[in-house]
This record gives sequence, structure tokens and C-alpha cells, in this order.
Amino acid sequence: MPKMKTKKSAAKRYTLTADGKVKYKKMNLRHILTKKSSKRKRKLRKAGYVSAGPVKMIKKKLLPYG
Repeated sequence: MPKMKTKKSAAKRYTLTADGKVKYKKMNLRHILTKKSSKRKRKLRKAGYVSAGPVKMIKKKLLPYG
């Protein structure tokens, strides 16, 4: 059976942590930052974690070797 291909768009967006969580960078921190509060921008800097539901699908279909 041939190797499975990783979805490259998913590989650029998600990373897998050692304990099996899926980590991603939060959106809305690229441009038009003047109208966003400092508190909001500070919270957006931190990584987000995908909730438990779609983690299985991401690991199986999008990042098979992650």
C-alpha cells in the first residue's frame, strides 16, 4: 500500500503536541490592528487548541504522519 499524502495546507496551519493536542495560530492578528484593543491582541498572540471533536479527523485525514 502506498504512503498517504499529508494535506499541505493543514500541515502549515496545525502542529501536533507531545500529548496529542492540535495547536494552531489564532486569526485576526495580521492587519487593521489599530481598532483592536491591546487586551484582544495580547490574547490572540497565544496559541489556540482544537477542541476534542475534530482532533481525530485532523490526525487521521489531514496529518496522517504527524
